Amino acid sequence: MSAQNAEPSPAPQVQPIALSTLEGPSSAEAGTQRLLPSFQPLHQVRTTLQVCVGSATMTVGELLAAKSQQVLVLDRSVDQAVDLVLEGQVVARGQLVAVGDRFGVKLTELPAPLKLSSSGE
Repeated sequence: MSAQNAEPSPAPQVQPIALSTLEGPSSAEAGTQRLLPSFQPLHQVRTTLQVCVGSATMTVGELLAAKSQQVLVLDRSVDQAVDLVLEGQVVARGQLVAVGDRFGVKLTELPAPLKLSSSGE
């Protein structure tokens, strides 16, 4: 059967759902109590931060001709801050440090803090 001759499918049935009423604090208590006083949902979202120590510009031919142990010189000095990147945007800067046998970043430049509180605060 071709799509032109197909009959339209019936519309889905919509039915209301009956919800029971929740019993909460009285109106006098409602102004003084919060269910979760400091809960900010966005604070719980996990993300991956990348650290950019610099870049090197070269042709594809130079990249294909690269040899093992070859050193690429980056466009930043050793004492220059590294960028902390989130979704392609620089969100902070810091100094590259050693933490035991791992790299770390000592934060040196942070953006202004975001205010994510509700309008009632």
